[in-house]
This record gives sequence, structure tokens and C-alpha cells, in this order.
Amino acid sequence: MTPRRVTFNRQISPRPIGLHLWLAATVTTSSLSGLTALRNGWPGWKDADARALRADIKTVDFGELAATVRRQSSLDFTRFLQGVTAYRAHPYRREAVQAECIARYGTTRLQRFPAEGSAARPGPPVLLVPSLINRAYILDLLLDVSLARYLARAGVETFLIEWAHPEGAETDLTIADLLEARLKPAIEAVAAQWGRPAVAGYCMGGLLALALAVHLPQAVAGLAVLATPWDFHAERPEQARALAALTRTWFPALETLGCLPVDALQALFAINDPLAAFRKFQAFAQIDPESDDARRFVALEDWLNDGIALPLPIARQTMEDWYGENLTGRGEWSVGGRRIDPGMVTAPALAIIPDQDRIVPQGSAMALARHLPEAEIRVARTGHIGMMAGRRAERETWQPLLIWRDSLDD
Repeated sequence: MTPRRVTFNRQISPRPIGLHLWLAATVTTSSLSGLTALRNGWPGWKDADARALRADIKTVDFGELAATVRRQSSLDFTRFLQGVTAYRAHPYRREAVQAECIARYGTTRLQRFPAEGSAARPGPPVLLVPSLINRAYILDLLLDVSLARYLARAGVETFLIEWAHPEGAETDLTIADLLEARLKPAIEAVAAQWGRPAVAGYCMGGLLALALAVHLPQAVAGLAVLATPWDFHAERPEQARALAALTRTWFPALETLGCLPVDALQALFAINDPLAAFRKFQAFAQIDPESDDARRFVALEDWLNDGIALPLPIARQTMEDWYGENLTGRGEWSVGGRRIDPGMVTAPALAIIPDQDRIVPQGSAMALARHLPEAEIRVARTGHIGMMAGRRAERETWQPLLIWRDSLDD
């Protein structure tokens, strides 16, 4: 393994920068008008909290209150800009230790993290499958924040699928194509030399890992699904359908690109939590830039903004079949002509579900866990990204995954 510096252009981040600037400006400039509307009986907000707030407003000098709101709004927007500027100027650059690439399938790479120590730990190797829309290095973020290296240091032969931007004919790929031309050859390559692996899929990668376990049950020693959605209408079904309807209007214009671009994907995440960037960059503006917290924040932001475009057929499948029609939750999702039924998984299973996940609601992930025969279910006290790279990641995800893996037969 050799060290390398990873170049990333932060000047377009947080992505899409125009949307985040507009959201920040809108929430700060509308605060004063919202206060005035509230005092005058804001239509539609008539619950007990609203009545109590209106009563409180009548007890203070409205001019002074308005001046305070104006100052705070200006301060919030300034801090947001300061946080973005501090992030862009931060000296941290990811210095990755390039893992060994043992196979390539188009732009997809199969990386190996060799077991460390004098002897390999008893048990199967582990094959990690990340989401398609983010870089794989969330599982290898920093030398000291890396699920892949944690397993390797524990003596486990560890492998990581690394997706990349689709090129040329790859923009025509479907999920079935990924399964046949990428995941099946990868698991076969691992099994041929190191034995049947336990397959661990993160987020969207969990659905791909599930499809692999259904298609090749004899090749999978165990299946772990980590923050993996299944019932897309378990919580906020109207929002899922709205996202599908929105992207459906985009697809005709995207035909020439052949993919759903990174900024469009990031815009969809912003719809899920419009003020997430506004809040976190305000907080970052007040962090010591030389602290470990700042380094971890910048590393995570680089990863978040270094996304991967989705081939258009896969974008249609995910947005229409999953979010729009909820084929997974209804038990009607198929890949390559075979229905993907979690109940068909014969391998031992593990489901780790964060309890603070804003990307994959707990009810959506729990629906999959309950359909896996005799799955071990763990609720992690963390969020979607925190379960992999947060301060609780080792305790809530890495250790339980290793313990579960140790329980499997080779």
C-alpha cells in the first residue's frame, strides 16, 4: 500500500452551493416577516404553541423584538458563510493509503485490505458493498476512522467494492447489470482464494447485497444489512412519492447526459432536510480548526460532496420502483427476473439500524430486518453517517459486525 494525496475541489461545496445559499438566505431574511405574520395571526398556525407564542409577543416591545430577530438572522447567515469559508480553506486533505486493487470490472474496483497480524482470524472474509451514489471511502475515511481497516487489523481478510462515475456504455447499466457484471464476479473472485465471504451492505449497498444473497445463496457465508431501506413508505410515504414525481420530470432532460448528476442527487438530500447545511456550517464556524473534530468534519464533508452520478436506468429504478411504487416494501421487487424476497435468504443475517437516521427512516430499515429469517437485529445509537464514521461507530457498528462475523462458519 502506498500513500497518496486525494485532490478535491471544495470551491463548489457544499453541493449544490446555489441551493444551500438560497435556503440560508431565505430562512434568515424571512424571519422578520414571519414574526410580523405570527403577531397578526399567521394563517394555518393555530395550535397551542402558536397561541402561547402570540401571547408572549404581546408582552414585549415589538420594535425591540424585531431588532433582535434582525440581528440574530444576520448573525446566523454570517456564521453560515464563515463556516463554508473555513471549510474551503481548511488545510486537511485526505491522505489515503491506497488499498490493493485485485480486480476491475469496468470502472468498478475490488479492493483488498489484507488481514494484519501473524495469523488470520478464524472465520470468513468480509466483502463490503457501499451505496452507489457515494464514494466507498466512507468505509475507509481516515486511517483511524475506517471500518475496512478496523476489520483488517482484527485479522479479517476484508474487501471493498469501489464504485465510480459511469463512463460510456456504463450509463446504460441497470441494477441487474451491476449484479451480473460487477457483484457476482467480485464475490466469486474473493471466494476462489479466501473462501465464501460474509457480505455487508451499507444503505443502498444493502439492497444490492440482498439481491446477491438471493441470486447466489451458496456463495454467501452471511448477510449484514446496515441502515438499509426496504419499506420506502413506512414513514412519510407522501414525501417518497413526491420525490419520485419530481425526478420523473427531470428524466427527459437528462437523456443526453445518461445519468442523474451529483448535484441533482444532493438537491434531493437537501429536500429531505433543507436546513442541514445551514445548521452544520454555523456550528463549524465556531470549532477550533486545528481540532480533531474539525478534521473529521472536513473529511466527512469532502466525502459527502464527492459523490457519484447514477446511470439513468438505475436512477429510474430507484426513484420510481423504490420511492414511487415501493416495490421492495410490497414484496414485488425483482432483479434479473428473480423476485428479491428477504425470506429466501438462507445465510445468517445481521441488521444494524440507526435510531437517529434522517436518510433511512428506522421503520423502513426495520421492515427488512423483520423479513430476514432469524436475523440478529441491533439498533445503533447514532445516525446514518455516524454509524460508519462517527465517534460511536466502533462501538455501535464495527464491533457488533466483527462479533457477528466471528460467529459464522467459513
